[in-house]
Amino acid sequence: MSDKWGQSQIFQNENFNVATHPGEKSDSDPISLMAEGARQMGICNSCRYCEGYCAVFPAMERRLAFHATDLNYLANLCHNCGECYYACQYSPPHEFAINVPQLLGAIRAKSYRQYAWPAPLARLFDSNGLFVALALMFGIAGIFLLATLAAGSGAALFQAHRGGDFYAVIPHKAMAGAFGAVSLFVLAALIAGFMNFWRDAGENLAEFVRPFALTEALKDIATLKNLDGDGSVGCTYPGEQPSQARRWFHHLSFYGFLLCFTATVVGTLYHYGFGWQAPYGFYSLPVLLGTLGGIGLVVGPAGLWWLKSRCDPATANPEQSVMDIAFIALLVLTSLTGLALLALRESAWMGSLLIIHLGAVMALFISLPYGKFVHGIYRGAALVKYALERRRPGLNLGSD
Repeated sequence: MSDKWGQSQIFQNENFNVATHPGEKSDSDPISLMAEGARQMGICNSCRYCEGYCAVFPAMERRLAFHATDLNYLANLCHNCGECYYACQYSPPHEFAINVPQLLGAIRAKSYRQYAWPAPLARLFDSNGLFVALALMFGIAGIFLLATLAAGSGAALFQAHRGGDFYAVIPHKAMAGAFGAVSLFVLAALIAGFMNFWRDAGENLAEFVRPFALTEALKDIATLKNLDGDGSVGCTYPGEQPSQARRWFHHLSFYGFLLCFTATVVGTLYHYGFGWQAPYGFYSLPVLLGTLGGIGLVVGPAGLWWLKSRCDPATANPEQSVMDIAFIALLVLTSLTGLALLALRESAWMGSLLIIHLGAVMALFISLPYGKFVHGIYRGAALVKYALERRRPGLNLGSD
């Protein structure tokens, strides 16, 4: 124990003398935050007790210096499980004050703003995420309502339509045009954010598509390997006791989202490829996929919200929590309004529910590049980089 303490003290004093005192990190001061990151990672790199816990620590051990680009990479590789915090002999109240989950959570939140395009939208969402998300949802719903009234379809809003014909309320061309334009913008923003992250990580695009790296990263993503904890007992979240709850709620959210996306793709293929017009029957493939996905996107995010409400504040980053809650709220609202719309689509409530649901879906789409969803993009890219690094010999000496 004394040898570890001595090595850490030497590493801190000789190599990280620009760091602030423990705890003096602020996301409003990126220099102090990154200096604190370098200080804590230096101590962790000297100790290495947690090297088997997740991908962060093997990646950390390949570095002798920790510049901003390295810390952004490690932060997005982190799954915020908290296991290293509870195992650490230097966590508070020790004078070293090592708190890797909270530290990397703060750096991760900063990286979302750094890589986002356009940047002003990221600043808008990160500080008032839930308010902005709800305001956007109801604002877009209001625009759809006004457009419907202006088109002379106001009476159709409050009528029952045989088969639940959505297009009797809002024409297909108007709906497809609005969501097509928003989807193109969101896709461009996500691609720009990914390119900014990947370029900052010191990699070229050709490396990203290396088959072995993509395969390893996709396997980790599909199984949520890094949420499985040490010994397949689950991660220490929301508290010190290991549990698989977070992993399963993440699975429900992730695969629920994929099922809903697949339902949209299949519906588009039906419409444009086969000329089969919506609405589709309850037992059609788009409706079945959308229903299963919607259920997953209610249970999964609600479970994550419940876990977050019980999360140990010692490992949480409040700023990251603002983003998380806004995204979870939009997912739940989108799913609940979608399921309600499906159940009541042949009633006089269909028009009103359609307007609200479209507002929720479009608000969710617009927020994707600036909130919690984008962590999937950057974490996926970080896992690809991790797979690439494992095949490379030697150490990374930093790239600033």
